Amino acid sequence: MTAGIVGYGIYVPKLRIKVSEIERVWQKSSGGIGVNEKAVASIDEDACTLAVEAARRGIEDFSIDPKRINAIYVGSESHPYAVNPTSSIVGDALGTTNKYYAVDMEFACKAGTAGMQVCYALKKARMIDIGLAIGSDTAQSKPNDALEFTAASGAAAFFIGDKKDEVIAEIESTCSYTSDMPDFWRRPKAEFPEHTGRFTAEAYFKHVIGAAKMILEETGYRADEFDYAVFHQPNGKFPLKAASILGIETKKVEQGLITPLIGNTYSGSTMIGLASILDIAKPKQKILAVSYGSGAGSDAFIINTTDNISDRRAKVPVLEMIKEKEYIDYALYLRHRRKIKSL
Repeated sequence: MTAGIVGYGIYVPKLRIKVSEIERVWQKSSGGIGVNEKAVASIDEDACTLAVEAARRGIEDFSIDPKRINAIYVGSESHPYAVNPTSSIVGDALGTTNKYYAVDMEFACKAGTAGMQVCYALKKARMIDIGLAIGSDTAQSKPNDALEFTAASGAAAFFIGDKKDEVIAEIESTCSYTSDMPDFWRRPKAEFPEHTGRFTAEAYFKHVIGAAKMILEETGYRADEFDYAVFHQPNGKFPLKAASILGIETKKVEQGLITPLIGNTYSGSTMIGLASILDIAKPKQKILAVSYGSGAGSDAFIINTTDNISDRRAKVPVLEMIKEKEYIDYALYLRHRRKIKSL
């Protein structure tokens, strides 16, 4: 058996703000982006606490001994510290041993899936028992900017191993499509990111479609052979268009399309969508997953579910978990987002 996913955990803050509330405050339209509301991190939540909570849920739901975790890669563009690793905090919080590789990763919204690739490679090289890859973000956006309609908070943790009775989904193949195409960036000490507006769509489709076609060409599969597909979700429209370009039916994307319900969780986006698919997938089904990170690059995966997935599931499915929510207005949204610096 090849290396693959032996467990996963998701955490999405319960606070929500409706896109219509942001439209009301700024007296402008979101432009039909296909997002209804977004998750907001509370004052006492950051990318690290979200990462810990997601990992803890995975450990509990899939009965994973933290002492077996030999690698922790946390991908985020909102690490709480500029100098001080998130990954080591996560490791101590989970109760691992001191023997594990630990790295904080950054590549915009694909940093989490990049961690999955590293854990997969380490497992294939037999250098670790279980690797933990996390995508976690409390996405930032300038007030009255287009990003404010979608930038959200959430985390996904994936555990990579190879024990026959534990793997719920084998990673058959992975590849990356990368180029220097800076459609989105944030300078050191800048509070909010900048972006190139409509140019971001060009960058997104170039890399997502490029990575998908690359992995299909390398493996010889056709797009219509997959039971499910999940793509990075900066909004509710782009993933559906990507599927259409590749010739994938809309119904195969809908289960993993979570952004309309919680917003764009950046590094957690593709991974949360993948977790939602694993919540319902049957044995021996094939999943195409493609992330995207501005700057720019995409990671593509071909994932095959195993018989174990019938008995090894998250206790609370993603679509059920995100129903626990509490709406806030724009004033409270700003209060939580700025974290009240005096605290």
